[in-house]
Amino acid sequence: MSDYQQFIANVKRKTGIDLALYKEAQMKRRLTSLYEKKGFKNFDEFFRAMNHDQALFHEFLDRMTINVSEFFRNAKRWEVLEKKIIPKLLEKNKRLKVWSAACSTGEEPYTLAIILSKFMPLSQVSVLATDIDDNAMARAKLGIYMERSLQEVPEDVKKKFFVKEGSHYKIIDDIKRTVTFKKHNLLADPFDTNFDLIVCRNVLIYFTEEAKHELYLKFNGALRPGGIFFVGSTEQIFNPAAYGFEVEDTFFYRKM
Repeated sequence: MSDYQQFIANVKRKTGIDLALYKEAQMKRRLTSLYEKKGFKNFDEFFRAMNHDQALFHEFLDRMTINVSEFFRNAKRWEVLEKKIIPKLLEKNKRLKVWSAACSTGEEPYTLAIILSKFMPLSQVSVLATDIDDNAMARAKLGIYMERSLQEVPEDVKKKFFVKEGSHYKIIDDIKRTVTFKKHNLLADPFDTNFDLIVCRNVLIYFTEEAKHELYLKFNGALRPGGIFFVGSTEQIFNPAAYGFEVEDTFFYRKM
């Protein structure tokens, strides 16, 4: 087994992240330049140092993946969710069934959990978070984020739900425990049902019109009557009635 293969095995054991899923030449080059810059001679030395040095471990995570998501992305929409949507949903049902679809590295489901914690004890908060990418979900389960992911997070929320570790922030375990991560392919896998709220933001833009059409119908079928579908700020549904939805607010659709 080569030095790099051993490194892949060690990283997978430590984090759940499988570097073998990335293009080897590219990833190897990226990580070699990092360990050389830090003064290490090989991947073995680098991994051993990473095990004892939290800052180095965080730097490795950042070099390995480019994180494009963030907490409370488009903050005004999350405000509508908190002030208008959730109170309405709670009038009908005290225990909400919530799904963050295509959750990427976890910022979205953790944001949902933080907002829900304002309405109920954390022991009652439960968010299903799904994605097709194992590595993104492994990152999400670690719950370690760069400062730029928290740009929209209010200061009091930051203090309450995050622990600062050097230049990074770690989501507290009480919030982590409220989110269940599960692998799921939106186009191929069946959807669970009776959700009160489904959040799927900044993902549908990557699908064809045919795929979007199919997904809108599947999301509608996964909601209970009166349930809400929350989409991203570039993903307005122009004919919601065709999919059994009506507009509740900008980028929020209610199942009819």
